Amino acid sequence: MCAKSAEKIYKYHVVNLRSIEIALKHIAISGRKAISTKNEKAEESFVRLYAFLLGAWAETRLKKLLYERNGFDDIERDKICNERTQLDQWLKAVEVAFRKHFGIPHAPLSNKTLSFTFFTRYEELKNILNQDLRSIIEIRNKLAHGQWIYPFNSEGNDIDEEKFRRLKEENILHLQFKKELMVQVAQIIHDLVVSLPTFDRDFDIHYKQIIQTRNNLKNRSYLKYRNLMIEKYQRGIEKRRRLRA
Repeated sequence: MCAKSAEKIYKYHVVNLRSIEIALKHIAISGRKAISTKNEKAEESFVRLYAFLLGAWAETRLKKLLYERNGFDDIERDKICNERTQLDQWLKAVEVAFRKHFGIPHAPLSNKTLSFTFFTRYEELKNILNQDLRSIIEIRNKLAHGQWIYPFNSEGNDIDEEKFRRLKEENILHLQFKKELMVQVAQIIHDLVVSLPTFDRDFDIHYKQIIQTRNNLKNRSYLKYRNLMIEKYQRGIEKRRRLRA
C-alpha cells in the first residue's frame, strides 16, 4: 500500500480529533448526571474514562499539529516522532519550531541565541508542558493498561502511591479545566509552528487564558460544585412533583 500524502494524513487526524471531542462532551454530560444523582460508582468510572480520553485527545492533537500545512517537513516530523514519550514529543515540537523560525539548527536555545521575550516564552512553554501535560499523559498510560483504581509502578510489583493519590483526587470539574488548558497550550504551539507573527501577536491572549484556567484549577471547589449540582437536581425533582400535583 502506498504511503498517504501529508495532507490526507492531516485530514485523518482532524476527523479523529473531532470524534474524541464528541466523546469527551458526552462523557462530561454523563459524569455531571452521575454527580447530580449521587451515583458515586458511575461518577468514578466517568472520571477515569474522561481522563483516558483527554490523554488520547492530547496525543491526537499533537499528531494533527505535526501535519499542519506550512508546518513541519518530513525530517522535522521524524525528529519529533523519534522521541520516546508523548511529553518528549511535545517538548521536541516546541524546540524544533523555535529552531526553524529563528534559524538555530544546532546551538542551545538560550537568552544568547534568542531574544529575551522569545526565550522567556520558550521556557514557559516547556514549564507548562512539564507541569500540566505530564499528569494527563502519565495517568492515561495507566488507565490504558486497565489500572483504573490501583495504578502500578513501572515494575508492576507494587502500587504507585503518588499516581494512586492523584487518580483518587481527580474529578470531572478539574478534568474539564485541564481540557481547556490543553486547548490553549495546543493553540499557542500551533501558532508557533505555522506562523511566527501570529504566535507573537496572540501569545499574551492565550497565556492570560492559561493563567485564568490554572486559577480555576487551584481555587474552584469540587465539593461546592458537587453540592450545587445535587441541589439543582433535587430542585428539578421537586418542581416536577409540584407540576404533577
